[in-house]
Amino acid sequence: MKIAVISCIHGNYEALNAVLLDIDEQKAEKIYCLGDLVGYGPFPHAVVEQIRSLDIPTVQGCWDEDIVEGLNACECSYPSLLAERRGRFAHEWTHNNIYPETREFLAQLPLTLKTENLCFVHGSPHSNHEYLMPNMDAFTALERVLSAEADVLFCGHTHIPYLRKLEGGQLQVKINQPHLNDEQNLSFTTPLKHIINVGSVGEPRHGRPNATYVIYDTETQGATLREVEYDYQKTCAAIIEKGLPPIFAWRLARGLEYAEKADDPTHVCER
Repeated sequence: MKIAVISCIHGNYEALNAVLLDIDEQKAEKIYCLGDLVGYGPFPHAVVEQIRSLDIPTVQGCWDEDIVEGLNACECSYPSLLAERRGRFAHEWTHNNIYPETREFLAQLPLTLKTENLCFVHGSPHSNHEYLMPNMDAFTALERVLSAEADVLFCGHTHIPYLRKLEGGQLQVKINQPHLNDEQNLSFTTPLKHIINVGSVGEPRHGRPNATYVIYDTETQGATLREVEYDYQKTCAAIIEKGLPPIFAWRLARGLEYAEKADDPTHVCER
């Protein structure tokens, strides 16, 4: 079966519709969404309504959580004070521009979805705010997949798509308990695992404005990263028109991450 996995739509209704049309052309039989339906973009309610109307299984993203729980739900930091002001403004704008039923929908979203050997999360199985970077230490990355009890872990959150193969092999763990004067050597064999980051539909950060998502074939276990062109200038114009920070339109048009780069992006969350 072909499944499509999308993430990080961020109120970008134009991008979502373009991706849904492409998914239809690819003849995918099922769609999963990895959250962040709102934030940054000008049409949060329209995006949520589209996802709801199509009954797409969806996990809660970090923006979705923050709109429900409040801005301090995440302990992440911003790359700069300017970015923090923009993030707080965007949060307040989104908070004031969604309907009660939209907030209720976001509140009931699960943190994890599983089907057979596949697991779907926003950030990681540990937290929807954790970034699984493509250069993450292999042991740590493998632990994240193992903790999900899956062979394939689908994630988003970074807005940068990638496919990562974690070779199976023998793992050895030494446990030292000085207070018990005891040392244990444990070993186990892990099969081949995969992390598939599907990128972002509505806020791409891979250097181009095109929306990204993944088509996964459950029979062949093959994954294809899809890039979809759409009228991003229409979304950029709406961002300006609705009074959101103009930098959101600037970076959307360029497919960039931040106006400022943080030294350590693993702890950064601009929501």
